[in-house]
Amino acid sequence: MGELRDVVRVAVIYDGPEIVGFFPFERHPLGIGKPVAAGLTDAQGLVHAKDVEIDPMRLIKECGLSVYEFDHLVGGQPLLNARAERHPSPIIDLREGWEPYTETLKKQSGKTYKSTLAKSRKLQREMGTLRHDYATSDLAPLRTLLNWKTDQYRRTGRTDRFAHKWIVELVERLLATRTETFAGVLDMVYVDDRPVAGHFGVRTRTTLAGWFPAYDTAFAKYSPGLIHHLAMAERAAADGIQIIDMGRGQKEYKDKLKNGQLEVAEGRVARAGVAAGVHWMMRVPVRKTRATVMANPVLLKTADKALKTYGRLRTVLQG
Repeated sequence: MGELRDVVRVAVIYDGPEIVGFFPFERHPLGIGKPVAAGLTDAQGLVHAKDVEIDPMRLIKECGLSVYEFDHLVGGQPLLNARAERHPSPIIDLREGWEPYTETLKKQSGKTYKSTLAKSRKLQREMGTLRHDYATSDLAPLRTLLNWKTDQYRRTGRTDRFAHKWIVELVERLLATRTETFAGVLDMVYVDDRPVAGHFGVRTRTTLAGWFPAYDTAFAKYSPGLIHHLAMAERAAADGIQIIDMGRGQKEYKDKLKNGQLEVAEGRVARAGVAAGVHWMMRVPVRKTRATVMANPVLLKTADKALKTYGRLRTVLQG
């Protein structure tokens, strides 16, 4: 990210001569601080020594920040305060292995699991042989996946993240990054060499963070996203992945596949001043309104319907 955007910084935190932490952040005008790659990262905060005491106010002051805002702050962070809103981040927990996970899935989402396997068999009967490429480094399927995701954003009235060139370049650079402890991971499901569904995310040695799942809508009746996620989880487990973090947010497929959850927080740390006051007026009421909508099923359904209607109208007008 530092190579792509000049707002990226990393503060090095010392206790005497010893380095005890790192604080990655972006510094924007008026001293507004954000997580690196805000909007993409599902785990935000400091990397720090266990039990180290860090004063959040001093930290942001030393970093030249008036405010640091976050929406996926990892639990237990020094930046976490009582006013922050906590949210679940659903996971696929593979620490016991693939087979125990599927047994859990059969108990809590048995209908979904059986229907997904049935649809996979139907897809192969009607369309051809199923093939799964896990952790491929080919750019062509990545571009196919990003096109699907752009179409999904537009169709559902959301902002197209890939209209930002730096995000596309970031994803391409991550795809080319392959080490034992960090890599971009692209995997795709094909039927007779035609791409059906896929996902791009990043991994550590033991955790795969979900970023961009998408599928070809021509195959929607077969639930290709669920077929793909089960295939991805099986291969990831075989590759040593213990946790697939699907990220904060209410999605039906997450509810069906999860067997655990982490907790992340949304809020801000702010020093008294004009910049912090302006930031509060611009951001906090909007965040609270969004939280109210997300917590109310009727309001959420209405908002989602309105966005999809907007997406259809936008597609027609642009077409």
